[in-house]
Amino acid sequence: MADLWGIYSKPVPADSRELWTLFLQCSCITAVIGGLFYNWMFASLEYSWHLSVAMAISFSLLLFLTLFLVHPARCVFTMIMPTLGTKQGRKLLFSTCIMIAAVNITPNIISNIKTILQVIQCICKNSSDSLLNSTALLQKVSWEFGDAVQEAAHNNDFYKPMNGHFHFSLFQNSSLIYQKMHLAGEKISREFLSVEVLVKDSVRVANRLAAGFSMLYLCFESSWYLKNYLTNVRFDNFYITKKLERLAVDRRAAHLLVGSSKKLIRPTGLKLSREEVVLCLVQAMLVTVALMLMLVLVAMDHFAFSVADTAVRKAAQFSAVPVTLSIKYKAEMGVMPFLYKLFWQPPETLLLGDFNRTYHHHLIFSSAQCRISPPRPPSPSVLLAVGLLFCILYGSALLEPFARRLCRGIAASFFQGCEEKRVLHLYRKLARRHTKE
Repeated sequence: MADLWGIYSKPVPADSRELWTLFLQCSCITAVIGGLFYNWMFASLEYSWHLSVAMAISFSLLLFLTLFLVHPARCVFTMIMPTLGTKQGRKLLFSTCIMIAAVNITPNIISNIKTILQVIQCICKNSSDSLLNSTALLQKVSWEFGDAVQEAAHNNDFYKPMNGHFHFSLFQNSSLIYQKMHLAGEKISREFLSVEVLVKDSVRVANRLAAGFSMLYLCFESSWYLKNYLTNVRFDNFYITKKLERLAVDRRAAHLLVGSSKKLIRPTGLKLSREEVVLCLVQAMLVTVALMLMLVLVAMDHFAFSVADTAVRKAAQFSAVPVTLSIKYKAEMGVMPFLYKLFWQPPETLLLGDFNRTYHHHLIFSSAQCRISPPRPPSPSVLLAVGLLFCILYGSALLEPFARRLCRGIAASFFQGCEEKRVLHLYRKLARRHTKE
């Protein structure tokens, strides 16, 4: 492995064996990165498969030529891997979380809201049906009651009551009401569908832009680090490396490293400087804020499903409400009441009609004929994927200083001459400080 890494990090291959080894290394790296790039474009960014294939092939060819021919570009590309453990890599993971939420969680919430609206629409339709059907009952009651009144009128030669028949027109316009309710439901469905499509398209475009910007910034940050490493000997130069230890031993100044152990750290150790600890805490707080926002979205998904599930179950349990209509009608006529008044006798009455009937009706609020889509529960796989991504985010936030140390180690192995200058500068700085003390 050390021999392979030496060939990969060497500016110019020494012989044909190293040249072919470098060719195979670049070919394997290009094939793996090209496959990952295709999967990222097709599965995560949701580009078409033919565009993803064309972009992956073009990117692979360009990457192969760059890695095989340009030594600094090979160093920058290698530093991109540990740079994924810094804030730029976390931006890509945040982009992936947003895409998962847009493709899975948000449509799930909208679907459950549509289920709730379908339940409300079903209740409104069935209750209006029952109400309109009650007008038919009133029509029947009015005609029977009118017939009773007319029957009483045949037995009376003095008073002719009016026709007691009533006419209801609401029942005849029920189809118009059904049509309006159906149009209203279709309009709501179209609006929700347009909102869902708009959210998906907006998040997809924003995610693609953010992903492209993050990838470009990854390359820029690696290039910026390498530029500072090559041009500024003080940049990120506070590590006790093996070259520094050998230099101090050769010059019989090993005590310089012992006295400066509080200010210098070993790149392979677990000790963190104060600046690195503060950086880890700040990045962990930012990840926590993003986690809170994602948890709010997940809680909304669970709440929408709970409400939709409760609405569907309760609507199925709605019982019919009984409605009872009782009509009591009694028609009497006094026989010469003025004669009975003269003799202080109670007047006699003649019963013309007695109508006493009870009618029953049921108001129905739900039925099995309603088209209600079942509520969609939150997907456990989506929650698991989001949870794993945030675990990786927290891990990268805490391991960011070690990722930066790895970047420095990669740059040192690619440019060993520059590393010797940096080690010599740090040694002279420690020697001057020791002399002043």
